[in-house]
Amino acid sequence: MFKNIKLYHHLFFRLLLILFSVSLSVFLFSRGLLYSSFFLGFVALLLLAEVFLFIRNAFLFYDRTIASILQGDFSSDFSKHKSQLHYKSLFQLYGKLKEKQHEQVSKDLIYRSILNSMETGIIILQKEATDWTIFLMNDYFSKHFMVPKVSKWHYLKNQLPSLCELIEEQNFEEIKSSLQIRVNKEDTQTFILQTSATKTFNEEYYIILLESIQKVVEKKEKEAWINLMKVISHELLNSLTPIRSLSQNLNELVQQEDISAEDLDDIKQSVVTIHNRSNHLQEFVESYRKLAMLPSPKKEKTELSELVENGLQIMLPLFKKEGIKVTNDIAFKRWIFVDKNQMEQVLINLLTNSMYALEDREIKAISITAELKEKRVYLIITDTGNGIDPEIEDKIFLPFFTTRKDGAGIGLTLSKNIIEAHGGYLAFENGENQTKFTVCLVE
Repeated sequence: MFKNIKLYHHLFFRLLLILFSVSLSVFLFSRGLLYSSFFLGFVALLLLAEVFLFIRNAFLFYDRTIASILQGDFSSDFSKHKSQLHYKSLFQLYGKLKEKQHEQVSKDLIYRSILNSMETGIIILQKEATDWTIFLMNDYFSKHFMVPKVSKWHYLKNQLPSLCELIEEQNFEEIKSSLQIRVNKEDTQTFILQTSATKTFNEEYYIILLESIQKVVEKKEKEAWINLMKVISHELLNSLTPIRSLSQNLNELVQQEDISAEDLDDIKQSVVTIHNRSNHLQEFVESYRKLAMLPSPKKEKTELSELVENGLQIMLPLFKKEGIKVTNDIAFKRWIFVDKNQMEQVLINLLTNSMYALEDREIKAISITAELKEKRVYLIITDTGNGIDPEIEDKIFLPFFTTRKDGAGIGLTLSKNIIEAHGGYLAFENGENQTKFTVCLVE
């Protein structure tokens, strides 16, 4: 700022000098000193031309620098410019914008790198007037669908008409659906399509995500196997570790020539423990066999309310012992085709689960209701328990996962498998001071 003030003072003094020279030239001309007058006038003209050129060059320099900023051209280096002191503020602005541009370019490279490394097809469209241009197409989309990285929507439409026509039919609104696309002239593949629209700084963007259902299934299967192996390995180690330790201890004891009464007691206790842990392992394997070898349902015509009453009658002694109030609010008769024994097992498992959820509750109540929607029967069991901890919501249907010390961890898994074998599904919903399990069956 100080240097700019000096520049202004310099220009001011030059203008004063020009004005003084012109005034003196006029004065000398009035006195008849023509040569001196013409000389001073010529000097004033030279000074004026110098000031004009200086101001013009300054404006041109400002214009060029600002034009570079507007065009995003930050290739210039003003650190050694001869007028560094005169344009200090301009150069500081240029430098800061240059740093911001480099920072933005770095971020863009990182974002693009992340998007290109994802195994999900991604396209980002940007609206220009009434048309859409392709702002970004990641590498996975380009390679998987054999599409070059085009810049216009109509070029993409020529390559993938089924995708583009669906989006146009929805008028570029948000979509969540499945879509079949023929890839590289092979059999059609099914993809999950998700789109979203967003607007920022008066710019409209449309984001398209395509993910192969096969990859989604493989990912879920892999996660399920990892979780299952964790549970199985944990259960096996809990039994094998003490058995191995006790067997080593027994081996040492039987190697002794004389066995004392105390050693004999240790041997008896060790044998009992090994027997108990072996029984536990056998039960564990039997539970796994039940899950892995679930027989196909033998469906027969069964009345829904009678099926529920039979399940309640089996559980009634336990409910009375625990002081649980159970209400059956099914107010209609409905015939369904199910495996009666398997469905009773599902009811017992769900009611048992509710019973344990009410152990520490003051209000112990279970209600059973049913609904009919679009040729589907919904059986709903609601209890007044604490609900399911959000941290374990994604694990409750996992085989052998349990929060009870004496639980086997197969009740909900077995129930889910039975319902799915009937062509339906089992779902749960956490509410305020209640948990709701819903059995959906197709009529």
